[in-house]
Amino acid sequence: MECGGVRAGCTRWNGAVHPPLSAPSLRNRTAAVAAGTLGCGAVLRQCPFKSPPGSSSSETPLRSHTSCSSTASVLHPLPPRSVPLSHRGFSPPCRPLACCPPPRPPPLCHAPPQSTMGDHHASPVKALMTPYMLGDLPLPNRMVLPPLTRGRSSDDHIPNTDLMGTYYSQRASAGLLISEGTFVSPAAIGWPAAPEVYSDKAVAAWRGVTDAVHAAGGRIFCQLWHTGRASHSSFRADGSCGVAPSAVAIRDDGGIHVPGGGKAPHEVPHAMTVEEIQATVGDYVAAAQNALAAGFDGVEVHSANGYLLDSFLQTGTNRRTDEYGAGSLDSRFRFLREVVTAVTAVVPANRVGVRLSPNGVFNDQGSPDFREAFPYFASQLDAFGLAYLHVMDGLAFGFHKLGEPLTLADFRAVFKGPIMANCGYTAESGEEAIASGSADLISYGRPWISNPDLPRRFAEGLPLNADASMATWYSPGPEGYTDYPTVDEAGAGTKTEPTVEAAEGDAKGVKAL
Repeated sequence: MECGGVRAGCTRWNGAVHPPLSAPSLRNRTAAVAAGTLGCGAVLRQCPFKSPPGSSSSETPLRSHTSCSSTASVLHPLPPRSVPLSHRGFSPPCRPLACCPPPRPPPLCHAPPQSTMGDHHASPVKALMTPYMLGDLPLPNRMVLPPLTRGRSSDDHIPNTDLMGTYYSQRASAGLLISEGTFVSPAAIGWPAAPEVYSDKAVAAWRGVTDAVHAAGGRIFCQLWHTGRASHSSFRADGSCGVAPSAVAIRDDGGIHVPGGGKAPHEVPHAMTVEEIQATVGDYVAAAQNALAAGFDGVEVHSANGYLLDSFLQTGTNRRTDEYGAGSLDSRFRFLREVVTAVTAVVPANRVGVRLSPNGVFNDQGSPDFREAFPYFASQLDAFGLAYLHVMDGLAFGFHKLGEPLTLADFRAVFKGPIMANCGYTAESGEEAIASGSADLISYGRPWISNPDLPRRFAEGLPLNADASMATWYSPGPEGYTDYPTVDEAGAGTKTEPTVEAAEGDAKGVKAL
């Protein structure tokens, strides 16, 4: 019997490591997909309470079967693994926008617009601390570290194994860690010193990070990221622009951070062809396979905040008239469906999450029909049996004001799997969301930067460390990254309460994943 939460008879988390699928299993399954003997709509599902993929345990062997989703689209055969993971001949010469105002600092998301998240809680939380069975993966609590870009990889986007391994393992007491956004291909790059997962060198570097997390008793997913039009030609040697459903640039909001420092105006992106869309599906599959090879316990498909997949969902950026166009909700959803279908053919569906930002305005987004569109998208994702739906329901990161904001209840009505809530939650509001059943998991961003032992602080009602300085959010090195003390290391000092302005910064310049 599957356990969806705290229930008598549930297997309790004991800190065991959950390795990914074995390499032979991945190769066999990928070959079947590429050969057409196993459709891309097939979803590998695991029986609950069995050994995790790749486990050597003989007591509870893994059993799996395939079942095809009736809503899955039929894909063209995915490119073989040997195909270079880049967009070849994608774009004409880039056309920069006319102007670029002075740069603004790019604060992170996940901070509330009212009050701060550093209060000393009068009552320790309880619901947030209850164990949870995420598919076949036991979590010790409901608190999740969401993807937070921190810019500690190399200039060529290779993870800094020692530094990043320390950072993530320090936060391994989270129910689940989700890596910072990780590029699925060279064409996906759009942020300096953010990591990739498409090269063998990056896979080897990530393996050291995931090993450190597992040694600390943690669990970690890799967020698969393609920045789409939120990129710049300076990130690629061939000078190709970012890509998008249509040639519609981000209306200038201060420009984009580029290699070497500083900012540049947003460029008009290249409108992808159907063949390029299909090749990009293959990029996601290869990246998902690499994530498992790197030791991640699962993956999250990033379809939020105006990046590539989200831009196909939104009417302002999707002006196509073909099968991926804005003529219907199903056409707008087609690309995301194909990516999720293909990824769940090589990663068990209950180890795959998807992130959406229905209320968000970041990267010039917002659709007039969002109240109809996003519940529809969520209902279609429900058919896959995903690990979770990661919903940025909070408004702390900006709201497009195109109607009443969508709430967790709107998604709970159409998505029957686990829901992870995000953006602006405090200990109190997160506790309420879990206790009421509105959400199954809560992801906290900014508080985790300066509080590596955040679950303990919430559980015991302890004060938080002072907020991290914005100056060190993306700077290289350990300062502002791995040098924050735990309660045991420094004692629970008095929290310096920042003002709303200090906590929020300039909302238009926010960087979020």
